[in-house]
This record gives sequence, structure tokens and C-alpha cells, in this order.
Amino acid sequence: MPGPIYHVGATAICPHGGQVNTVSSNVRVLVNGMPAATIADTSLVAGCAFQLPGTPPIPSPCLRVQWLVPAVRVQVMGQPVLLQTSPSLCFSPAQLPQGPASVIVNQPRVIAT
Repeated sequence: MPGPIYHVGATAICPHGGQVNTVSSNVRVLVNGMPAATIADTSLVAGCAFQLPGTPPIPSPCLRVQWLVPAVRVQVMGQPVLLQTSPSLCFSPAQLPQGPASVIVNQPRVIAT
């Protein structure tokens, strides 16, 4: 399914509003002036305040994002690029899935499949 290429400067959030920060090793391909993100890159979550119910509540913030399906045809440095439409899961410190990340702001010009 085609979609805009996700890049390091895009804005994404976890299901609880934490900010997703992607760190890329790509130094060759820029999209909107920022490195294009690939499936091999690391996406970490900062500022997630999710807590499990209980007395007292147990902190269980989202810590990382695992992108599940990258682009099929477009690669950067041998790795498939991520798309704005790529499904993902956010994980807690106990490695429990806590829901998908949402890409809020992304570049609209460069489309990949």
C-alpha cells in the first residue's frame, strides 16, 4: 500500500500521547531535509504517562516502537523505508504491546510502495 515516506523529523505519538523519537543511521537519503527512516532504525518513546490500574497505580509507559510492515519496493542503504501508513506497536518495559503509534505530522511529497 503506497504512502508518504516516514522521516526522522516527523511527529509521531504513542497511544497515550508520548513523543516518538526515531534515530536513523541513514546519512544518504533525505526527505524534507531529514533522513528517511528505515525498518532497521530505532524508535523510542519519551513522555508516556500510562499507568496500569491498581493501588497504587503501576507505571507502564511505552518505551519503544516496533514498526511491522515497511515499504516493499523502496530501500535506503539496503533497508526498506518506513511509511506514514506502516503499522506499528508500542511496547512497555515488560515488552507488552500497548497499541499502535500514530504519525501526526509527516512530509506529503515523497510517496513509496
